[in-house]
Amino acid sequence: MFTYIKESVEELRNSITLPSRAESSNLMVIVAVFSILFALATWGVDTVFSKVIKLYFNTVLN
Repeated sequence: MFTYIKESVEELRNSITLPSRAESSNLMVIVAVFSILFALATWGVDTVFSKVIKLYFNTVLN
């Protein structure tokens, strides 16, 4: 177990390269845009299903 942790830390120090600040900013914007789009899509589907369910139960109960 200790060997695994030691090798993992060594790999993190020697093999991992971080993206530049500009690349990180661009990726952050992309993630934010897709998160907002996904949230809007989820909200839209939820709204449509809610209206369909209300319409169904109003016609069944009346």
